[in-house]
Amino acid sequence: MLVRATLNHMVEESADRLSMVFRALGDPTRREMLRRLSTGERSVGELAQPFLMSLAAASKHVKVLERAGLVRRTVRGRTHHCRLDAARLADAQKWIDFYQRFWNERFDALDTLLLPGGNDEDHDD
Repeated sequence: MLVRATLNHMVEESADRLSMVFRALGDPTRREMLRRLSTGERSVGELAQPFLMSLAAASKHVKVLERAGLVRRTVRGRTHHCRLDAARLADAQKWIDFYQRFWNERFDALDTLLLPGGNDEDHDD
């Protein structure tokens, strides 16, 4: 059992950064937490409040965001404060931008074929 837990930990630790970011962004609760953090620092309790979830549940979401590098947590007394660290979002945006260019090129080619006068090879001049 210990070997399996160790291997699972190793696999999780070896996941690349981008996968961790997309995993974190894959949950609507975490996306909303990030949106709320975009306006400023909040405690874990403040992040939990709109979802009517326990501090433990909110903390689990924050841990996923922390592992992805999207959130920084500091502790002041007994209160955990979180702030957005958007640098990793830039990595995700670069990845998305690459595919946006890919699809834009495909749609431009399709427009050329489908729009009137778009395919000059089929027209006699």
